[in-house]
Amino acid sequence: MIEVMPQSRGAILALKASGQLTDADYREVLIPRLEEIIGRYGKARLLLELDGHGWEPRAAWDDARFGLKHRHDFEKMGVVGGPAWAAWVLALAPLLVDGEIRNFSQEEHQEALDWITA
Repeated sequence: MIEVMPQSRGAILALKASGQLTDADYREVLIPRLEEIIGRYGKARLLLELDGHGWEPRAAWDDARFGLKHRHDFEKMGVVGGPAWAAWVLALAPLLVDGEIRNFSQEEHQEALDWITA
């Protein structure tokens, strides 16, 4: 399940994911909101707080496909928490997506919010 956090405004989309991210989360929430932001502001700032177990396979495909299509459309992208392998995925993300990318521990939640809004 994915929830839009109240810090979402303007070009910023802050999301909290509980459990495993699904294809429906991408199709119904993440992709439509990001496309709206990109269309309106040109570039998006995405903060994703993971309180669960990562992505189901179809959602991982959605993520990769959207990222490649919009590789130049992100100003900042951050992930808070998540499984240990998420840090490895983010380490590779600069090869596929422009923009500043950071990984934060669950304890750095406020720092992540400050960074995405700065």
